[in-house]
Amino acid sequence: MRHGTALRIGPASFRIASDWRAPIALLDRLYADYPRPEAGFADFTVRLEAKRPWRRWLRPSIHLGGDYMLPDALPLSLAHGLLAAEMGMNLQMALGWRRQLLLHASAVEKDGRALVMTGESGSGKSTLAAMLGERGWRLLGDEFTLLDLDRPGVRGFPRMVSLKNEAIAAMAGEVAGERFGPLLRDTPKGAIRHLVPRRDAIARMDEGALPAVLLYPRFGHAAAVRPLQKSENFMRLTQASTNYVALGERGYAALTRFVDTVPAFGVDYASGAEGLATVERLWAEHGR
Repeated sequence: MRHGTALRIGPASFRIASDWRAPIALLDRLYADYPRPEAGFADFTVRLEAKRPWRRWLRPSIHLGGDYMLPDALPLSLAHGLLAAEMGMNLQMALGWRRQLLLHASAVEKDGRALVMTGESGSGKSTLAAMLGERGWRLLGDEFTLLDLDRPGVRGFPRMVSLKNEAIAAMAGEVAGERFGPLLRDTPKGAIRHLVPRRDAIARMDEGALPAVLLYPRFGHAAAVRPLQKSENFMRLTQASTNYVALGERGYAALTRFVDTVPAFGVDYASGAEGLATVERLWAEHGR
């Protein structure tokens, strides 16, 4: 392929190749502060490719390729090239990572301890993580939270935060414009705009944290907080992990340790301000 770049995010490194220059130029701008893979070697390769040579110019559409991919992944328009690259990196991690237990979750850190938030798409975990990341917390990760297998710990994996729909306007008033990617309209999840983490989160990506509190946020509901039983929490986290089964006994041990030592709460909230206030209250009570 004619165009390419490489980058490292926490313990994982990626090489992205493309038949088009535009997605690579955008990645290089948004990931400018991220380190490159050591010695030039990457854990995963992502390919943004035209299925037929003429599709590079005639109604261009991006087909995803890589080391680990879903064969029936639908093509994306060239206008959504950044989204295609991000999806490709997500799929590589979800299908191929074995060094930590992966949770579909966001995480932030304060004073060496981590707040983890998981839930269905649209629950507000990414928005809360982005807001907290601008209010004295360090973003550890969006999309994936990496749990150490042999000891308590959350690894830093501070990808760009994927903001969707109403969350875009909520963050636009708080963050300088140069930290945003382009507004991507009409994606399978509506409007999407990527937010680059603060520079301190990127510079400290190799610093982990001890897990302290787990939340299951739900945006758009009347305010409520519900402690979760360990049995329910364990079952829900197995469903939120993309590599729990592949890790076997080590994955079971890591998840059991996490559930046994980290209090978990379901949190409903109707606005960003209400959600932030609830998070800060639960952190004051359980995060120290």
